[in-house]
Amino acid sequence: MLLVDEWQAGGELIELGGNRIFVRASGAGEALLMIHGFPTSSLDWHALEARLRVHFRVISFDMLGFGLSDKPRDGDYRIAAQADLAEGVLSHFKVQRCRVLAHDYGNTVAQELLARQNERRCAWSLEQLCFLNGGLFPEAHRPRLIQRLLASPLGDWIARLTTYARFAANMRQICKLPLADDDLRAQWALIQRQHGVRVMPLLIGYMAERRQFRARWVGALLTAKAPLRLIDGLADPISGANMVQRYRELVPQPDVVELAHVGHYPQLESPDAVAAAFLDFVGALR
Repeated sequence: MLLVDEWQAGGELIELGGNRIFVRASGAGEALLMIHGFPTSSLDWHALEARLRVHFRVISFDMLGFGLSDKPRDGDYRIAAQADLAEGVLSHFKVQRCRVLAHDYGNTVAQELLARQNERRCAWSLEQLCFLNGGLFPEAHRPRLIQRLLASPLGDWIARLTTYARFAANMRQICKLPLADDDLRAQWALIQRQHGVRVMPLLIGYMAERRQFRARWVGALLTAKAPLRLIDGLADPISGANMVQRYRELVPQPDVVELAHVGHYPQLESPDAVAAAFLDFVGALR
């Protein structure tokens, strides 16, 4: 598949934590780490990378269990372990200071990184953190039926029954603007790599972790030293206007950009608007 092949050709597999992790970097300048969501991969960022690599050294990677990275049945899929991989990627590229742009599942990984920064446990400096749609607050997150089923005792059975048609239909339901068929087929091809569907019930454990570690991860937002911005597609049924409302209620001096007619994947649905909002965020602090 052309889109997957081109994306893969621009990156490499490195060993982190005993697993092969797909990483890529393009552009030059200040580092920008982009952290993808569930159940997709770093390919989510292809449109934004094309727009931002003229301003930054754009770094992305597939977390364990996703995309082109390894998908072991006995893998450590805790959010803390994925955050360890993110730090390993930064170390691989010798990054000492960087900005982070995260989406969905990646938001939770970024919240763990932020908590570590607040505790001064990192060897690198987080300059700015920008979130796209995702479950920053578990009480405001509205998971789809498929997510709830994957997290249930039926998870293995549901995963085995998942097809491209079901995946594509769900993606179209959570996005307001139509996604290109090439994007959907490429992401499905990456999900299927190394029998990746079989680890989806393990990956979905992040929803329970969000509840378990709410005090830590929400607390990181409330005490953040780094500047924060939320860019949110309001038409998202999972984490749209409801998440924006909760963000405004809890986060001190909330910096929010609302995209009225955009759904759960702003970086694919409206990459120009996301790039403009992110560059505005960066420009305001330079």
